[in-house]
Amino acid sequence: MDERTPHVTKNEMKTVASADGTPIAVERTGSGPPLVLVHGSVCDHRFWDLSDIRSAFTEQYTTYAMDCRGVGESGDAVKYDLEREFEDVAAVVDSIDGPVTLLGHSSGALLSLEAALRTDNLHGLILYEPPIPVGDHELYSEETLDEMKRLLDAGENEQVLVLFLREIAQSTPEEIDAQRSAPDWQDLVDAAHVWPRSVQAVGEYEFDAARFANMATPTLLLSGSESPPFLRDATEVVDNALPNSWLVTFEGHAHEAMLTAPDRFVDEVLTFISEAD
Repeated sequence: MDERTPHVTKNEMKTVASADGTPIAVERTGSGPPLVLVHGSVCDHRFWDLSDIRSAFTEQYTTYAMDCRGVGESGDAVKYDLEREFEDVAAVVDSIDGPVTLLGHSSGALLSLEAALRTDNLHGLILYEPPIPVGDHELYSEETLDEMKRLLDAGENEQVLVLFLREIAQSTPEEIDAQRSAPDWQDLVDAAHVWPRSVQAVGEYEFDAARFANMATPTLLLSGSESPPFLRDATEVVDNALPNSWLVTFEGHAHEAMLTAPDRFVDEVLTFISEAD
């Protein structure tokens, strides 16, 4: 996808060169206006296939599901900087005949928010609970991060993943067991080096509302009523900072309503895209 190409209905994996030359893998499928999907932590582009989310979108849109840096089929660099991940998303958006709707979940929502300042090729922006540190909230404890790094150094990659899910994502034992049985589990274990660096960088991110005061891109903020307070508060802070945004809350659901209420999630996304025209 280094050059702009027409939409296709079959799945096709391509790469986009980011600003620093790192290849970012993107799987394209469907037909129609472009919709870019950015997964969160401890996921890859296959996240959007859970609960048939991506197939629902491809009935009307060409979807571009990317693997974030260091994950799945995307490349990586020796030195990590969160800024490079912002550039990765912007590079994918700019590689597509626009205008593009950009949808990011969790840390992918933060990457998408910052990418929106780095591209002029957006039709709309959809952000599901970017984990931005606000107020007295902390994304992680130093003890948890130190333990993740110790496990990584010891080659205990699976335990890095489990610790992230338990302490940072606040997944239940049942949810962790379900994810462990998923076909992409080993790939996520193999990418264990990504999770400590990513959570540390996101935890150190400082949100400056003034930088977004003139961002006129129509933006839908999504949140779950049962999500951790720091995610709900972060979403409200972003909503208040953007001049052309509105907030939708999934009552009775938490951080992954695309999995627990997929029909409602798809309906909210499709309604927003159509109304942003």
